[in-house]
Amino acid sequence: MIRPAALALALILPALASAQGYPDYDNIWLNDQAEVIDEAAEARITQDLQALADETGVQATVLTLRSRWGYPGETLEEFATGLFNAWGIGDASRNDGILVLVLVDDREMRVELGSGYAAGYDAVAKEIIDTEFIPAFGRNDFSGGIERGTGAVIARIAREQAAGNVPAPVADTDGDTSGGLVGGIFAALFALLAGGRVFGRRITDRFSRCPSCGERGIHSHRETLQRATRTSTGRGEKTVTCPHCGYENTSSYTIPRITRSSSSSSGSFGGGSSSGGGASGRW
Repeated sequence: MIRPAALALALILPALASAQGYPDYDNIWLNDQAEVIDEAAEARITQDLQALADETGVQATVLTLRSRWGYPGETLEEFATGLFNAWGIGDASRNDGILVLVLVDDREMRVELGSGYAAGYDAVAKEIIDTEFIPAFGRNDFSGGIERGTGAVIARIAREQAAGNVPAPVADTDGDTSGGLVGGIFAALFALLAGGRVFGRRITDRFSRCPSCGERGIHSHRETLQRATRTSTGRGEKTVTCPHCGYENTSSYTIPRITRSSSSSSGSFGGGSSSGGGASGRW
């Protein structure tokens, strides 16, 4: 026989869990609430996210939690979409925000994309998760995995979207993650050999394919021709070269007006929303 007190508790606990709101953020760049990213990596990731916002206007943010238990949403995808919309990540008119969410104890993660991204970017996000994030997490290298994975998200999704490019095709691995493990090990060796600051724009170029020969490892250089202000857009120029085939192309891009959220280390998000696009992974 079920005691009345036990029955009442069983009814109350789910209601309390669903009533709990989403986690708060301290700043719009990186919130390591699981405390798995070392200080040096955290500083580099934050710098890269700030540079992305300053140069393109795209807001991308990283959040680590121990677990999503007790928060709204029955699935990882529901939780990520709800959190994205509760925070309002990205510009409200473009809906080009990105959330990198890592749940350490749950052993799952998601790259949630704003509703302004084409569906093809879901496949790009999945490939990045499988080749950059998950192999490192399997080795308990959360700092390295989050830094490399976020760098790939910036280079292959955020900057490509900002430039008006269509999603690049990805290889069909049929669920084979061995390539991801090899890629993760190779990336770690590359970092050791290169020395110093190997992440950021130079290292994220290795994730982008040459539009001519299709090989990864292009070199890109961006130059600001006219800085954006709070009242007017700016102009920039991007030169891409390929060391494999000699391809070279120079194109111009618009730098969106500076908003408070893209010029402040704390600030607030721009009111963007997501309709559930992106990809998930587990390890």
